[in-house]
Amino acid sequence: MRMTGAEIVVRALEDEGIPFTFGIPGTHNIELYDALAASTGVRPVLVTDEQSASFMADAVWRASGRLGCANVVPGAGLTHALSGIAEAFMDNIPMLVLGCGIRRDTGLAFQLHDVDQLAIVRPITKAQLRPERGEEIYPTIREACRIAREGAPGPVFVEIPANLYLFTHDFEPAPAPAPRPPTLPESDVARAAEVLRPARRPLLYLGLGAAGAGADLVRLAEGLGAPVATSFQGKGVFPESHPLFLWPGFGEAAPPFVRGIVRDCDATLAIGCKFGEVATGSYGLEPPRPLIHVDIDPTVIGRNFPADIGIVGDAAAVVRRLLELLGAGGHAEGHTAVDARGDFGRAELATRIRAGHEAVWREWLGEVGGAGVTPAHLLRTLQQRFGPETIFTTDSGNGTFLAMECLRLEAPGRFLAPVDYSCMGYAVPAAIAAKLARPDAPVVALAGDGAFLMTGLELLTAASHGVPIVAIVLRDRELAQIAQFQATALGEKACSELADFDLAKLCDALGVDALALDADDDVADVLDRAAAIAAAGRPVVVDCAIDYARKTYFTRGVVRTNLLRLPWAERIRFIARAVARRVRPRATAGR
Repeated sequence: MRMTGAEIVVRALEDEGIPFTFGIPGTHNIELYDALAASTGVRPVLVTDEQSASFMADAVWRASGRLGCANVVPGAGLTHALSGIAEAFMDNIPMLVLGCGIRRDTGLAFQLHDVDQLAIVRPITKAQLRPERGEEIYPTIREACRIAREGAPGPVFVEIPANLYLFTHDFEPAPAPAPRPPTLPESDVARAAEVLRPARRPLLYLGLGAAGAGADLVRLAEGLGAPVATSFQGKGVFPESHPLFLWPGFGEAAPPFVRGIVRDCDATLAIGCKFGEVATGSYGLEPPRPLIHVDIDPTVIGRNFPADIGIVGDAAAVVRRLLELLGAGGHAEGHTAVDARGDFGRAELATRIRAGHEAVWREWLGEVGGAGVTPAHLLRTLQQRFGPETIFTTDSGNGTFLAMECLRLEAPGRFLAPVDYSCMGYAVPAAIAAKLARPDAPVVALAGDGAFLMTGLELLTAASHGVPIVAIVLRDRELAQIAQFQATALGEKACSELADFDLAKLCDALGVDALALDADDDVADVLDRAAAIAAAGRPVVVDCAIDYARKTYFTRGVVRTNLLRLPWAERIRFIARAVARRVRPRATAGR
């Protein structure tokens, strides 16, 4: 059979189960968009900026586990999308980046959009592929999708020259490349079991890479009597209502009760995490020794914190085998043979964890009723109003850390945040894609006002496609996270105050409802109104006068960690400068 290259691409996308492509058509790929228009399995979504296209493709996978596709034109389309591609690369999110290329059949130079795209994306993609003949298109895309999903996930770039889209080629569908079965290093797992068996209170630290282990993580934690902390990406991998859930993170960026419990631990089992800068609060923690580090990516094991035992393997397979070795197979009520070690204060541990969380909430909610909207009150009410299936998207900034600390999630795929690359502008486009991928789930974007200014125009996309997200714009008229760091470390703020804008008028121009939320007393009523608008099938924006007066545990911990890391002379200089500027601000401050 003969098909155009565009039709072959669409057939490959359909066979991979890719539900959406996100992008903006251009002169080089109009044939592809013509073929997409005829597809019943792949829906092309027009965005306002290709940066949003890559954020959306990222969010499809995070929310649904299906591969997303950023579909970009040569040159500017790709470079606009680089931020979201790099976010996916650093956060280990699989993505197909479908890039069009210039014509390669003319021999002519200086073509429109002609840059070396493979070289541009090489540092931020797992692989870069370009078929040279029409017969190579289908297997190349299938192979790219396998690479994106397999091992440590990440984005893969495929460039289809424009001439291949235009012409017809012989086509015979072929089966997808078989996935490589995960390996299980039996001897390393056995060594880990020998370390864990006598441990009185090990710490379980889980990243997003542990998500595949599912309910086995609960069985393991209960069997070991282990408190459970997660990375930021791992939030929800372990149910946060469980009595053993400790905190998203540990160390200096966590509350005192968390640090106290971790000090009592005598081993760490870390699964599916990299111990990156953000998740560790600027490396402000020390895992209790011995450290057992499990990850599918051999390059991350022991990279920042030396591992006493490193296990390169699939998290689900490793956890399942650990349960077998520790005697957990088939025991009722989540208990395991490990319990024969005796109860090292398990009831007392659960009591300490519960009391710690209750104290934190009393502190947070004790400020309700002041000026503006208290973050903890807003976030708790959001969860009560929209329910446990709600997907939250955040942006780089203070809102991410507030949501990370205040939200209590029961499963992965409900906290979509740009973490390791930390892109501003993620929340709104990610929320749109999450709602497209999971139409059954409520979706709430938590967008800082600075980040909203970058990609907020995607509300037009939401309105035109009838995507009923709720976007909470957290407005303090500053770049809050940076402003807090500046005020604390430097004694002044510089270039972090935002120019004001009329959000209601902007939303009106985009065809989106807007609600004002100015005080704690109005939170429940405004969220009820927002929920009603979303239930009617329309996106809605809440202009929230957020009160950022209280710094997050994360912010305080990062400042403290970095200050104490400085040599004494520099530490004194920093403190003296901040104090002096508070007493006598510079005349130029804030310009």
